[in-house]
Amino acid sequence: MPLLLAPPPRAARTLLTPTVPHLARILLARAPETPPLLLEIIPASPSLLTPLLSHLLLSHSPPIPAFSLFRRLLALPNFPVPEGSLPVLLRLLARSRRYAHLSFPLLESLPATHPHLLSTPALAVLLSTALSASAPGASFDAAVTCFDSAARVWARAGRAFGAAELNALLRAFCARGRVAEARALFHRYCDAYPPDTRTFNTLLLGFKEAGNVQALDLFYHDAVLRGFMPDAVSYCVRMDAYCKKGRFLDALDLLDEMRKKENCRPTQEVFTTLIYGAGIVRNAVRARQLFDEMEQWGVIPDRGAHNALMGAYVRARDLQSGMAVMSEMERKGIGLDDVSYNTMLCGFQRIGDLEGIWKVYSKMVGSGFMPRTRTTMLLMRVFCENARPDLGLELWDYLMGKGSVPHRHALDVLVTGLCCRGVVFEAYRCFREMIEMGMAPTERAFRVLEGFLKRKREFGKLEEIRKMMKATQLEEHQSDEEAA
Repeated sequence: MPLLLAPPPRAARTLLTPTVPHLARILLARAPETPPLLLEIIPASPSLLTPLLSHLLLSHSPPIPAFSLFRRLLALPNFPVPEGSLPVLLRLLARSRRYAHLSFPLLESLPATHPHLLSTPALAVLLSTALSASAPGASFDAAVTCFDSAARVWARAGRAFGAAELNALLRAFCARGRVAEARALFHRYCDAYPPDTRTFNTLLLGFKEAGNVQALDLFYHDAVLRGFMPDAVSYCVRMDAYCKKGRFLDALDLLDEMRKKENCRPTQEVFTTLIYGAGIVRNAVRARQLFDEMEQWGVIPDRGAHNALMGAYVRARDLQSGMAVMSEMERKGIGLDDVSYNTMLCGFQRIGDLEGIWKVYSKMVGSGFMPRTRTTMLLMRVFCENARPDLGLELWDYLMGKGSVPHRHALDVLVTGLCCRGVVFEAYRCFREMIEMGMAPTERAFRVLEGFLKRKREFGKLEEIRKMMKATQLEEHQSDEEAA
């Protein structure tokens, strides 16, 4: 009788499961080559690909290792590439202008093998890249050419191309405040791709982002005369425009108008926008009233509403109530995000309360949260400018332990702070760690460290960092040639 072995316990199986930070370290350590181990792990767990690419994007990793991995996975037979992975990869390539030109050739290769990857989010990244990578005078033509070429690629793949794609084009221009061009494109393509409610809301949003409330109102009333039926999003955009101009009472009038309509009830976003507007005019009491009113309309406050209320208290310099909102979020099981931490950190920074910053920082590290770049930079500056580069070094080690490479400017601040306090060897270690993770430090960090190593007469380490910088520049040149 064959011996039947029991399956491994659940804890043992958990330990064997690869983590995203671990996979990121493996990929970057072997760059620009693709580690064979990843070509075994990811095909067995396709759902790991999108989180891995997102981790590389958030940690400011170089794009070529991710691009090479993605192409190798595309070549694997029967590998189900997740649809959400392509937009993340395109954002990685777009962030470095040297590799932005790789995006569209990759897209053109997909209709025959992976047509499901052709999505509206992927097109949105492409259009944004076309606008950013072109000269100011040529960006309009570049975006239009990209849009028309994408329509042909979608047609080859048998994918629908209509209002959603038109909205992506308009949004790309509106996000840059180029509303007049967006409106011209709307008239150019509205017959070929019939617009929907989101199309009009996108243009409203463009006028709002441009800060032109009068033009927004004119366009809104003109659209209504043409048969446009405003929804909750339309009202929310107009409320946000009024709130950012300090016209909080006008925004409240729109809320009363919504209440009188039968099929246009106030939503989560509407209340969050109004709470934010109350914070702009420093009316924390009205912000709390709106927050409490949400449940009367059957709307459960989410993280965004709590963050808006927290921001209202911070603007009113009531940081104790802001911390109470943060505790309330934890008690309700609503996870804190980067906005939550950054809001409170900015509030304590404005009044110079280092103890408050330390409390929020300790809470963030204790929960294992990985901050975004703006929060990392804020903390690094506060620590180093207040003669506590040891805390900046602790933050650096925390982020590196999570597999996240801090931004190069964070290294600038940390190296300067450590060297000025005489901790040159730790500055050297951080400098070296960034290079080992495949990132190139700035010339500023190199010059500061170089100067202090000369003073310490550490000529061996001085020669080593010079070789590191030369090797980094050579690797970037080789990566450019491989990409070409």
